[in-house]
Amino acid sequence: MSFDNIRLEKGLYSGAGFTENLRNADPDSGYRGTNLEGLDAFQRQLKRFDIKVSGESGDRVEKFFRTSESSVLFPEFVSRCVRQGLEKANILPQIVATVTSIDSTDYRSIAAVTSAQDKSLKVVSEGAFIPETGISTKENIISLQKRGRTLVASYEAIKYQRLDVFGVALKQIGAMIGSTLLSDAINVIVNGDGNANPAEVIGKGTFGYGSLVDFWNSFDPYEMNVLIASPDMTAQILKLDQFSDAAAGLDFHATGKPVTPLGAKLFKSSAVSQGTVIGLDKNAALEMIKCGDVTTEYDKLIDRQLERTVISCTAGFAKIFDDASKVLG
Repeated sequence: MSFDNIRLEKGLYSGAGFTENLRNADPDSGYRGTNLEGLDAFQRQLKRFDIKVSGESGDRVEKFFRTSESSVLFPEFVSRCVRQGLEKANILPQIVATVTSIDSTDYRSIAAVTSAQDKSLKVVSEGAFIPETGISTKENIISLQKRGRTLVASYEAIKYQRLDVFGVALKQIGAMIGSTLLSDAINVIVNGDGNANPAEVIGKGTFGYGSLVDFWNSFDPYEMNVLIASPDMTAQILKLDQFSDAAAGLDFHATGKPVTPLGAKLFKSSAVSQGTVIGLDKNAALEMIKCGDVTTEYDKLIDRQLERTVISCTAGFAKIFDDASKVLG
């Protein structure tokens, strides 16, 4: 079936979602070796209706509403812009070990029960008992939270707006959602996921290079490969003599990218309490649970009822190995 003959209707947003349903109706495999090979199913529909979403010749919002079928594409355009903003401003992929997708708002994660002895694999004599590592479901359920923003704008107010300019506003909404999700993740790391597993606080007192080394050393056998610091602590780290000399700070001076203290990626976040540094092993510390992707109230958008349209994402976080994340107090 040619992409020109796909019937676009609201029903494409149900079930597996618009992107997946449209991909099934118009598979990418049918365009290999053609000039449309680099486009996905949604982009082919934009081409079908000659909708340009960026550039000097970009169209206005009203272009989506020239026909009843092209208007069905508008909620997906909104969702994609929001996702782009969320992904660009989001550090969650840098701190989450795995992402689990579910179809409910409650989730029971697993816990790996390890003692200090369990972390080292000792020689086992012939016929002797082999040490065990217990894996069980956690006692308390992880509740997912809906985080989002409400789009407050009438169709009349934005219909003549260029799509790329409108897209900038949508990306900012995505960045706001991403910031809120990061706050949720940091709260779980520090205070636990409801299963009596707050982060261990290491070394209270005067901050310096020595305390940072001790913090790094406390992660054995895990690897401290990520640091998330409050703005004031980020500045303190960057001002340490060990990280402020010309050689260590060369990349920071040239690009603005922070140095990597003791090999760990450093991220600044106002979601971290003042005077606090969080360290974690990104490969073992945190699980993100999602119920769907970025969602929009597509009925309203298709019918041009933009005012007070909710754009949201439902997600939660759970600890995997409790001692793979710690707080430098």
